[in-house]
Amino acid sequence: MSMFENRRWLVIPAELTGSIDFTQVLEASPETLRYSIDKTETFVKYDVNIVTTSYTQSYVDATTGNVESYTVEAGTYGRPAIYSEEYAEYNHQEILELLATPKWTTPLTGSME
Repeated sequence: MSMFENRRWLVIPAELTGSIDFTQVLEASPETLRYSIDKTETFVKYDVNIVTTSYTQSYVDATTGNVESYTVEAGTYGRPAIYSEEYAEYNHQEILELLATPKWTTPLTGSME
């Protein structure tokens, strides 16, 4: 089990950085983002809450004293507004594999003596 079980990474075109609400992701600004080698893509990371089974939650309304309830539907919650199924979302292992590719990491050159 990964220590980042609920963390997700969303790879987006670099030109969308102005559309990121940085209060919804774990980066602070466009300057703190990592970009692909060709500067055409970047990614944001965020934590999600995965609800596998719908459930009903009850609580007492502090104003009225009435018992109120609501249903939480099964699904994935916590994705930022920039999220779109159009862009690839990765888990921890998947993003590590992606970032190890030449698109994201410049290969070392020369000898390591």
